[in-house]
Amino acid sequence: MTLLADSPQSTAQQGVKPLLVARGVRKIYRTGAEEVDALRGVDLTVGAGEFVAVMGQSGSGKTTMLNCLSGLDDIDEGSVTIAGDDIHAMSDAKRTKHRASTMGFIFQAFNLIPVFTAVENVELPLLLAGTSAKEARQAALDTLEKVGLGHRLRHHPTELSGGEQQRVTIARALAGRPQIVWADEPTGNLDSETAGHVMDLLHELHGEGLTLILVTHDPSIGASAERRIVMRDGEVVLDERL
Repeated sequence: MTLLADSPQSTAQQGVKPLLVARGVRKIYRTGAEEVDALRGVDLTVGAGEFVAVMGQSGSGKTTMLNCLSGLDDIDEGSVTIAGDDIHAMSDAKRTKHRASTMGFIFQAFNLIPVFTAVENVELPLLLAGTSAKEARQAALDTLEKVGLGHRLRHHPTELSGGEQQRVTIARALAGRPQIVWADEPTGNLDSETAGHVMDLLHELHGEGLTLILVTHDPSIGASAERRIVMRDGEVVLDERL
C-alpha cells in the first residue's frame, strides 16, 4: 500500500506510538543573494520501532532531511517533535543535550577518533553527556560485545577492517540506549559482503525494537526496510510500507 507523507492514515492507526512528528519543515540554503530550497515543507510521522529507508537521487534532500529532523541543522519553517519534545524550540545547548540522550548516529565516514581504542570511541559520547566513567566503560564494553567486537576492544581504528570500524560506530550509536538511530549511507564505504553483514546487524537490532531511519541509495537496502520514503527536489514524493 502506498501512502502520502501527509496521509491521514498514520502510525497511530496501526497501534504504533508516534516517536517523531515533522510538520511543514523547510530548509533554505543561502549563498550570497541566492536561495536554494533544500526542504520544501516536509511532513513525516515515524512510530516507535519502525525501520524507515530514505531514498532519492543525489541532491534530492535525503541527508538534509536527516540533519534537520535530528536537530543537527536548524530549520527555517515548521516543527519537529521527538518523544513529544519540539527540538527546534530548544536552545542550542538544550538541543545538544536532548540529542545526546535520545539519539544515535551512524555515518558513512565512521568518524572515529584515530588515537582512541574501540572502547574509548564508544564511551566518549557517554562521558560528554555526563555519564560516570565506570558506567560509560561498562556500557561501551557491553555494546561492543553485542555487535560482535568483544575481542577487538583495545584496537585502534587503523587496526580494524572497514566492517569492524562501522560496527564500532554502531556500538557508539547504541551505547546510550537511544530512542532513535539515524544512519546516513552506513554501508557506503563497504564492499557488498561486509555491507550485508552490517545490514544483518541493523536488522537484528531493529528486531529488538530499535527505531531506525536510514538514508541509502542502494535499492536492495531500501527494499529490506519495512517502510520506504522517496525524496525529490526537497519533497517527499513517495511514502510506502513494504
